[in-house]
Amino acid sequence: MEKNVVFLAITPNGLKDALREAARFGATVWCGADAVSEEDFDALKVPGLTRFDYQLEERDPLVLADALDTIDQHHPGEVVWVEAAASER
Repeated sequence: MEKNVVFLAITPNGLKDALREAARFGATVWCGADAVSEEDFDALKVPGLTRFDYQLEERDPLVLADALDTIDQHHPGEVVWVEAAASER
């Protein structure tokens, strides 16, 4: 990856995927409180992993916008990949 990349994980499975990809590319990962408990986050001690103290899984547009704004403040100009799942039919 040419530009620095930040992954925003929303679910526990998304966090696992993001951490795997981040390790390959030296990327940063942010996640919501519902992706990993505070206790498990503290135990992980993964460099470059930041945990919001609020949940993101509801995918509320205002909450996601706030999370993306915070990430942009810490990583200006970097590409942010946001976890999303294909719609179920």
